[in-house]
Order: sequence, then structure tokens, then C-alpha cells
Amino acid sequence: MNRMNTGYWRTAARWGSLIALALTVSGCDYWPPALQVQIEQLRTDLQTATTERAKLESQLSETTKLKDELQVRIEALGRENQHMTTRISGLEAQVQTFQEKLNKAATGKKPAPAKSPKPAAKKKPGRAA
Repeated sequence: MNRMNTGYWRTAARWGSLIALALTVSGCDYWPPALQVQIEQLRTDLQTATTERAKLESQLSETTKLKDELQVRIEALGRENQHMTTRISGLEAQVQTFQEKLNKAATGKKPAPAKSPKPAAKKKPGRAA
């Protein structure tokens, strides 16, 4: 008798599982009103989040593009800065060379003659002594 009961319960469990599976797959059209409100709220939240995500992705794309443009500009300015630094160094060397030449020229020349003494005072025309 124990064996019969076991077989019965196995068969009942199988049929119960099949019925539960069939109900799960077929779905249920009735949802309680409170659950419907929650589902609609979640759908609205999902739509809002999706819109916000698209907006943020757009901003991220624009920011990345701007970052790349600025990086290119930084590199160009760095190259220009290096070029100008080299040019300034060359000009400083030229200035130093010119200053040395000027100093040599100034020391190599005779000093400028001192002003000649004042001319003798002119006599007033007048009486002869």
C-alpha cells in the first residue's frame, strides 16, 4: 500500500508541475490595480532614466571630443613653445655676441677728446689805451 501511495503522489506532483508550468508560460492577464500603478511608475522611471542616460552619453561624447581637441591644441602649443624657446635662446646668444662686440669697440677706440678750452675773451671795441 505504501508503494501505491508513492506512485500516486509522484504522478500528482508531475501533473501539478506541468499545470504550473503551463500557467506560467501562458501568462496571466489580471493584475491588481496597485500592482498596475507600480508597473506604470516603473515604466515611467525607466523611460526617464533612459532619456537621462542618452543625454549623459551625448554630453560624454561632446566632452570627449572637446578633450581630444584640447589635447591636440596642447600638443601644438607645446611644440610652438619649444620652437620659441629655441628661438629665444638663439636671440639671447646674438644679443650677448653684439654686446661683447660693442664693449670691444668701445674700449678699442681712443677716448673722445676733451672739450677745447674756452676761446679767449674778446676785447670790447672802444678806447685804445
